[in-house]
Amino acid sequence: MDANVNSINWFEISVADLDRAKNFYETIFGFTMEKMEMPEMPMAMFPSNPGNGKANGALVQSEMHTPSADGVKLYLNGDPDLQPVLDKVTDAGGQIIMPKTDIGQDFGFMAFFIDSEGNVIGLHSNG
Repeated sequence: MDANVNSINWFEISVADLDRAKNFYETIFGFTMEKMEMPEMPMAMFPSNPGNGKANGALVQSEMHTPSADGVKLYLNGDPDLQPVLDKVTDAGGQIIMPKTDIGQDFGFMAFFIDSEGNVIGLHSNG
């Protein structure tokens, strides 16, 4: 793989209730997600700038998408400081399972929460 290419270009977070999950992520991050109807697969898109080479993704509800605390771990960007995002998790219907944790010099901070759908999601920030 070319070193200048992102290793991730798309992600999907499985949800059982798209509107509830959309509200959860909009609440904790303070952005608006656009709903999109695919055949038998409603989605809510994370804000993005298509064509910029950065990873984009969506919340997805379908028979193939089952929320889970197990499996692949996704870290969402909490820059410049993940604590303000983490501070909103509980009130939005989630649960913090690992508070903001220093992961060492030059690596920043990380945390984990369970979202409104039961997925374990990571946060990462430099501050």
